Amino acid sequence: MIYEPKEIHLKDGRKAVFRSPLPKDAAALLVFLRDICAETDNLLRMADECTETVEQELMFITNLNAASYAQMIICEIDGEIAGNCQITFNTRKKIAHRAEIAIGIRKEYWNLGIGKAFFAAMEETAKEYGASLLELSYIEGNERGRILYEKCGFEVVAERPNAFLQPDGHFAAEIMMQKKL
Repeated sequence: MIYEPKEIHLKDGRKAVFRSPLPKDAAALLVFLRDICAETDNLLRMADECTETVEQELMFITNLNAASYAQMIICEIDGEIAGNCQITFNTRKKIAHRAEIAIGIRKEYWNLGIGKAFFAAMEETAKEYGASLLELSYIEGNERGRILYEKCGFEVVAERPNAFLQPDGHFAAEIMMQKKL
């Protein structure tokens, strides 16, 4: 699904553009992914696990933009990818009311309102698609994320203990949240 470009105003007065990724963004998206995975242990993979090639990322972008069941939005500030989010819809009848979402933002762009704006955009897309339940999960200990998710109306519905082995050797739970639309 394509997201029509939209300008947003950040808390610091700058402007950002939300848009679908383009083929020309493939290399920059790979750098972005490696960067955010290196900045925090709160994402699903480590920076050294980001091994996709530009060609693979280009194929991913092309397929995602053509899909009727998923949408990625990137946030661009002054020509740099500051963040991205993705919503994926279930196509099976019994779970078609549910949509899974994910978000990632470069650390230097935290606290500017990008996260809340991403959630609003994904919620709008979900409603247009006909979904009535948004779902996400986060790694135990991600307090910044938890606070954002709760502000956006998500509630904890389950916990999977020992779901993630963190770099320091401790296990962390996966916390699952939902928001009814």
